Amino acid sequence: MADIDFTGKKVLVTGGAGFVGSNLVARVARAGGEVTVLDDLFTGSRDNIDPDIKYEFVKGSVTDEQLVNRLVQKADYVAHMAARNIIVSTKNPRDDYAVNIGGTLNVLMAARESKITRVVYTSSASVYGNPHIIPIAEDERTRTFSPYSVSKLAGENYCYAFYESYGVPVSAVRYSNVYGPKQDPLNPYCGVISKFIESIDNDIQPQIHGDGQQTRDFTYVDDSVDATLTALLSPKSEGMVFNIGTGTETKIIDLLPILGRLFGKQVTPLKIDRRDIDNIRRRVLNIEYIRTRLRWQPQVSLEDGLGRTVAWYLSRKKAR
Repeated sequence: MADIDFTGKKVLVTGGAGFVGSNLVARVARAGGEVTVLDDLFTGSRDNIDPDIKYEFVKGSVTDEQLVNRLVQKADYVAHMAARNIIVSTKNPRDDYAVNIGGTLNVLMAARESKITRVVYTSSASVYGNPHIIPIAEDERTRTFSPYSVSKLAGENYCYAFYESYGVPVSAVRYSNVYGPKQDPLNPYCGVISKFIESIDNDIQPQIHGDGQQTRDFTYVDDSVDATLTALLSPKSEGMVFNIGTGTETKIIDLLPILGRLFGKQVTPLKIDRRDIDNIRRRVLNIEYIRTRLRWQPQVSLEDGLGRTVAWYLSRKKAR
């Protein structure tokens, strides 16, 4: 999106040292925004944030009500991206509850008492569970199969409630399998694409859970960031939830030939037992609503996005 402009605007990004958050921070800063990052560095890292941009970093958690209130009061916009991910949430549901639900409530309570222009809450396609209809539209019935999906949906519902009850200008976006630069394969919580890249580069058979025929809607991080910022800037997003994806369904096993070509290697997967979590057979999102209402659509194809991700990985490896 070429017309993103935050000149003179103060933007708070919770979880801004994470994978998607750090990419969004860089985009806002380069669009003229005065960025404040709130992150407890549980899974994020300050190394993710580009060193050539200006930003204020606050180490802390969204569970700290007073800290959140102070930071939100100073902001024009809030991108609320801080969360415990699905693996951590499954291991410790109480922590998931405190951060994903309690932290979101803290952000919304602070926004209710401020003159905030808009809050965008980042949710997940995991709230759909195993859908009955493909591609999945926003009005598909939700089926929460994990503590993470429960807390993400609860956060959405708090957003709706604060919009309807108090007029808080908030919207939500549902991410689908975001990948790209800064998704560190050495991080145990990273996604499947990063794990595949690391394995192929080290001549290790990539592990596939089950038969590899399960599908996902893989979304390049720049597209996810653009969609999030579009929702943050547009008054048409208020009170709404939007799918962010590509509308393209890809089998997990079909990633390997593409990545193999990028590395110039023949890749044979090692099939292992199904995962204990996120055992969703098919996932692809219907993105017609965000396309028509906010005039957003993805720009990066899977092959192009994988190419950019591999290039980032190799350049980072060379720089070590």
